Amino acid sequence: MAIGDRHQRTERNIIGVRKGDTVKVMAGRDRGKSGRVLSIDARKNRVVVEHTNIIKRHTRPNPAKNIKGGIVEKEAGMNASNVMIVCPSCGKHTRIGHTILPDGDKVRSCKRCNETLDK
Repeated sequence: MAIGDRHQRTERNIIGVRKGDTVKVMAGRDRGKSGRVLSIDARKNRVVVEHTNIIKRHTRPNPAKNIKGGIVEKEAGMNASNVMIVCPSCGKHTRIGHTILPDGDKVRSCKRCNETLDK
């Protein structure tokens, strides 16, 4: 590792899904499952979806932080390309398009039914 490589600035990816969106997992061991997006890391291009990609984390007890030890199951991140957003109006997984409303706002839209995904 050369000097300065560790602190190199990484490009932030543009991820179409947002926190709170309902998505469907399209690839991986949890393919077919749906869930809500809990968090997004745009720099690493990762999303955390509830009840998918469950890992077992071995934690040490820490009485100072009131943490019980043992094996904890939690959601791990997955690549954002492995999920597709579920359209609230047609109920199908879809790609994300962008439409400009008459008042000038740019909103996300469903590529299948052309309804807006944003409220």
